[in-house]
Amino acid sequence: MRAEGSTFASEAGGGTFATTHWSVVLAAGSSDSPQAKAALETLCRTYWYPLYAYARRRGYGHEDAQDLTQGFLLQLLERNSFARVSPNKGRFRSFLLAGLNYFLADQRERATAQKRGGGKPVLSFDAQAAEQRYALEPVDNRSPDKLFERQWALALLDQVLIRLEREFREAGKTRLFERLREFLVAGTGEETYAEAAQGLGMSSEAFKKAVQRLRRRYYELFRQEILRTVSEPAEVEEEMRCLCAVMARG
Repeated sequence: MRAEGSTFASEAGGGTFATTHWSVVLAAGSSDSPQAKAALETLCRTYWYPLYAYARRRGYGHEDAQDLTQGFLLQLLERNSFARVSPNKGRFRSFLLAGLNYFLADQRERATAQKRGGGKPVLSFDAQAAEQRYALEPVDNRSPDKLFERQWALALLDQVLIRLEREFREAGKTRLFERLREFLVAGTGEETYAEAAQGLGMSSEAFKKAVQRLRRRYYELFRQEILRTVSEPAEVEEEMRCLCAVMARG
């Protein structure tokens, strides 16, 4: 990956620089770069829950999982761990999981009861809400690694919906979005296009076209979110296939 040119390229369909990409972190290769540090923190804020769920599935209790997740992220942000990662390959999710496994092994060896992170949260997240969310996970034999993959995919999809909703809200079309999202996945809407369109004062054909535009935009944002977490644009298609397969397994 070249640190020049591709690093600050604009996102497809957007007018802002790609400042929250894993590629920015890798290209900088140094925590002295404010942009790289901010990019890494943003990515960690987005994808901390899969790490927490992984620790819980590994058998750690609620408080230990919270402390370990905070401690790992603090270490990641303070020790410039990404400077040792090859800029030629690597997905952010793979880097995080490998780093967390190493961190957990190190903590076991130390066998310390000291709270990780020194009592100073590195990222703000609702631990109680995280545990409530984890309690809703399917009761099955899903391995910690598979659960991590699933929660990663769900976190990514959540970001896509957040961005979609923001776009509609800023355009003054919040009500339209609330109706359109019911048809985001083909075959899942309880109403027909005609019924939904009538409540919005639209024709059935106009509503159908709006659904098609929404799905196209969703796909575009899905690609953009994945692009944030890979080191090369060429990895996007493979990552999309992988995450779609993860979601298809339920």
